[in-house]
Amino acid sequence: MIVGFDYGSANCAVGVWLEGEVVQLALGKNSNYLPSTLYAYDRDLIAQAVYFGLPQSLKADYAKLRSSQLARAIQVRHELDLTATEQAVFVGEKAIEAYLDMPEEGFYVRSPKSFLGASGLRAEQVALFEDIVTLMMQHVKVIVDTQLQQKGLSPATHAMIGRPVNFQGIGGEQSNQQAEAILSVAAKRAGFDEVKFLFEPIAAGMDFEATLTENANVLVVDVGGGTTDCSLVKMGPSLQTKQDRSQDFYGHTGQRVGGNDLDIALAMHGFMPSFGSQSHMLDGKPMPSNIFWNAVAVNDISAQRDFYQLSTKKLIDALIKDAKQPELIKRLQVLHANQMSFQVVRQAELTKMALSDAPSHKAAIDFIEAGLTIEVTEPQFEQAIESSLDKVSQLMQQAMTSPQAQSEQVTTPDIVYITGGTARSPAIYNQIAKVYPQASVVVGDHFGSVTAGLTRTAQQAFKG
Repeated sequence: MIVGFDYGSANCAVGVWLEGEVVQLALGKNSNYLPSTLYAYDRDLIAQAVYFGLPQSLKADYAKLRSSQLARAIQVRHELDLTATEQAVFVGEKAIEAYLDMPEEGFYVRSPKSFLGASGLRAEQVALFEDIVTLMMQHVKVIVDTQLQQKGLSPATHAMIGRPVNFQGIGGEQSNQQAEAILSVAAKRAGFDEVKFLFEPIAAGMDFEATLTENANVLVVDVGGGTTDCSLVKMGPSLQTKQDRSQDFYGHTGQRVGGNDLDIALAMHGFMPSFGSQSHMLDGKPMPSNIFWNAVAVNDISAQRDFYQLSTKKLIDALIKDAKQPELIKRLQVLHANQMSFQVVRQAELTKMALSDAPSHKAAIDFIEAGLTIEVTEPQFEQAIESSLDKVSQLMQQAMTSPQAQSEQVTTPDIVYITGGTARSPAIYNQIAKVYPQASVVVGDHFGSVTAGLTRTAQQAFKG
């Protein structure tokens, strides 16, 4: 069976083509989406969980590659008093629940896709991300195959997987190749026979194209959880049946700025003042800002590593003694001691979502201090994410000034098609609409358009 697989920074989704239309399969309880999160009691247990889920033909080679991790996993199970079959690694909502239950223990990763193209990853780090992605894909494939079997269909064997234009802001094509290689290895280990990749904004555009009644130059703006991607595409009813669409794709830009970055920015500028980020020392000097940024930079491996070092604990202890408002810095001390960075950023995410429907929101931070709430208004949110919004505008303009767009004399899009979960925010929508006010602005399915486009495109890609 051919599927479209949106392995997203925030959520995963899978679509199949049934009776002439895209059908999204349910990956969670009453939901078509699986949160892109993983929690393990110990990171070496991830390799063991991957091994258990591998096709039999791949187990021997994998066991050689991960011999040390698999040996360590047996020891860890003994130390943690876990049976050989007791679940020790969790994915999706269950991962979130396990983390919130024991935030100071275990290994938790949110939005692993955001790390895949990171520069300077050591071989063992690449291996770890291969295992994280593999385990998540294994989990998804089991769910998908079960539902396909219930419909009397064969298991998923071919997948069109979405990818951002650029996985990282730095590293260029080398980073993209590294990330794509990780996804390819993971998909094969999860049991897919063949995979292909498609830019996510193009996938979203291909779904939108099916609704057009005349040809148009469409600027697709996909603001996802980890990246923002823009594609300028000529599309319409007379172009849908073309086998080669390369000449219709005028320009692509992308950068690692998405919902995760907005959450972190809001956590920094909206929440961290209540942890002392804008307070002063007894001598009048301002607090060092870097420690607060590292506390919430959950998509930056080095920042989180620095924050949870012993030296940071000692620095926080010293800051409490020298602070004019030590009670604020003590909140940072609690955050550090209990490893609650993800919980703080999660509250920022919930605040962002709430501000899509209300002018202000009170975030409950009572896991830090009983009764602690932080109110954030929509203008405060817009100010906190201003630099990110500027990057989105720049990406749109870069796509419009590509060499092919200029050769076709396309200076303004006829339509701006907005998709991606983060685009639900009025602040994001308003910023996008301002850049090309003369264009018609269409808001698509915030979550399903990429999946639908991948599923549509997959039918031709694997059968053609």
